[in-house]
Amino acid sequence: MAASTTSCFPVSATARAVSPASDPRKRRRRITPQAGRALEILGHSIEYLTDEFVYRGGSFSASNSQLEAVQLLMALNRQIYFECPEVPTFAERCQALLGLHTA
Repeated sequence: MAASTTSCFPVSATARAVSPASDPRKRRRRITPQAGRALEILGHSIEYLTDEFVYRGGSFSASNSQLEAVQLLMALNRQIYFECPEVPTFAERCQALLGLHTA
């Protein structure tokens, strides 16, 4: 069995300092059980294919079918994730409760 390659990219200190509310790409999402299961299956598939690619010593080229499959699965993963509705922040929930609107 090949070792996992999903956690080999370090996260910089500046990336951790950004709050989810200030960056719309980092908003929490309400994931349904069906979407969660699909994300889980896709994640395992992506991890399996990348581990196999690294284990076999594959070459990085535009015509590599295994890399194309990983890219396709990653695109489906993003599509499913971004289709899930965003969870409003605490401030947004308070504003809605009090009937306040920001300009």
